[in-house]
Amino acid sequence: MIYIKPEILEKVNQWLTPAFDNNTQQQIKELIAHNPQELEESFYQNITFGTGGMRGIVGVGNNRINKYTLGKNTQGISNYIKKQFPGETHKVAIAYDCRHNSAELAKVVADVFSANDIQVYLFSELRPTPELSFAVTHLECHCGIVLTASHNPPEYNGYKVYWNDGGQLVPPQDQEVTDEINALKFEDILFEAKESLIHYIDTDIDEAFINASLKNGSFGTSTKAKQGLKIVFTSLHGTSIKLNPVVLERAGYTDVHIVKEQAEPNGDFPTVKSPNPEEPEALKMALALADKINADIVIGTDPDGDRLGVAVRNPDGKMTLLNGNQTMAMMSDFLLNFHSKNNTLQGNAFIASTIVSTPMMLKIAEKYNTECKVGLTGFKWIAKMIKDHPAQQFIGGGEESFGYMVSDFVRDKDSVTATLLACEMAAQQKEKGKTLYDYLISLYQEHGFYKEHLVSMVKKGIEGAEEIKQMMVELRANPLKEIAGSKVTVLEDYQTGIAKNLLTGTEEKIDIPTSNVLIYYTEDGTKVAARPSGTEPKIKFYISVNLPLQNKGDYKRVSEKLDEKIVSILKSINI
Repeated sequence: MIYIKPEILEKVNQWLTPAFDNNTQQQIKELIAHNPQELEESFYQNITFGTGGMRGIVGVGNNRINKYTLGKNTQGISNYIKKQFPGETHKVAIAYDCRHNSAELAKVVADVFSANDIQVYLFSELRPTPELSFAVTHLECHCGIVLTASHNPPEYNGYKVYWNDGGQLVPPQDQEVTDEINALKFEDILFEAKESLIHYIDTDIDEAFINASLKNGSFGTSTKAKQGLKIVFTSLHGTSIKLNPVVLERAGYTDVHIVKEQAEPNGDFPTVKSPNPEEPEALKMALALADKINADIVIGTDPDGDRLGVAVRNPDGKMTLLNGNQTMAMMSDFLLNFHSKNNTLQGNAFIASTIVSTPMMLKIAEKYNTECKVGLTGFKWIAKMIKDHPAQQFIGGGEESFGYMVSDFVRDKDSVTATLLACEMAAQQKEKGKTLYDYLISLYQEHGFYKEHLVSMVKKGIEGAEEIKQMMVELRANPLKEIAGSKVTVLEDYQTGIAKNLLTGTEEKIDIPTSNVLIYYTEDGTKVAARPSGTEPKIKFYISVNLPLQNKGDYKRVSEKLDEKIVSILKSINI
């Protein structure tokens, strides 16, 4: 006899009522009969919003992505919009990516909004996430939704919520929306669409977004330099194929080679294990094409077109994938330098980064007498910085997980404009007889050689979530006193909001919203952060080390010393 926990059975029985369609009920009965473990995984908790919205496996149950969990979200958001904007004509924009069921789920979301008398602007086909952020402000919408699970595996989908500034929900709105959703029953969802309120959008928004990308991503590169840059681009079966090649062509880049095998949007992502440009393996086909045609730069994007990976030739002439910290450091320096030279850098300008990203961003900002604001992981926090400081000039911002945002016309990471920026940088370097790697090394010589390393430990399911929770409990209960022989000087606990100097015992309050993150700083300049992922079943450890780099000839030797240091750190903290 199959045993089902009473609290699970109670939730399951709710889904076996007439409020749910026959197909859903049949799938649940199949799980009861044949897969009780999957049944428990599907119902043991309500799927929740994380760092980048709500992501989860597609299936039945309140811990899965389906028409009912997304319908309940949408009903709650509809109620919240009406409370926040009384007496207005309410408008939302909706986009979706290449994942299985994204188009169908997007229509469900549109139906629920329209059933609540909200005007809906639904993209007629898949589009990149940054275009949705742009569309929210361009169409003066109150809210925007993207159906995407970013670079998660094929069985996932997700639901990102944007507010009227084009940025994702942040406190206190995220909790207020969650409370509104949790107050509902599934029977409260209005599924019956008012089709007259659903408007399909496409080329008009495309043109406006393309023009804005060209305006914000062009930096005086000569026509000759543009035509002389050989580019390989891959969309990894995702949405960026719709816009990135068009933007490059209109900007004047004529030597662009698209990886044809990965150009067709496909939610199975058949040519890669993971459609994540952070992983060199995902760009294997693009790198092979680059070697075949002797390309200068490779750019790959994730399925919803917000993050990008950039590969360039290293000092040995080998194509090498830059990490997100390296790319954002160069992009930030390039933008600040451009504005400085053109006298467009205002005295109140700022760049933005995150607490787990490279400290080198602070050095770059200091060079240009500019502020670097540092926030929690996720571009919603950078968008909040812009919203909270409207009198300041926002130059650009990024995070280590391969995302960058140029200017503030989009309020999320944006591979479309960042792709153009990367090519502008590479073309200008090539015109000088140099590469982007030369540019990177020059920054190391100026600010110190910063090297970062990320360890992601996957812990799936109920047991995995408990294991991750326990790892953070242990790190708090028994904080590290030294790391690889170097004394820990400061421990920042973003859950308590306290930074403690372990040498003096003094404490300072951290002026950043609370989050389940621990960061250790040591005497030799090492930084180690521990953070459970907000969108995946992972715990992540971020390591940053640095040494001086006196001249370019020492690059390999210092790089190897930093690698040795990272290995020593990993051993000392048992990961």
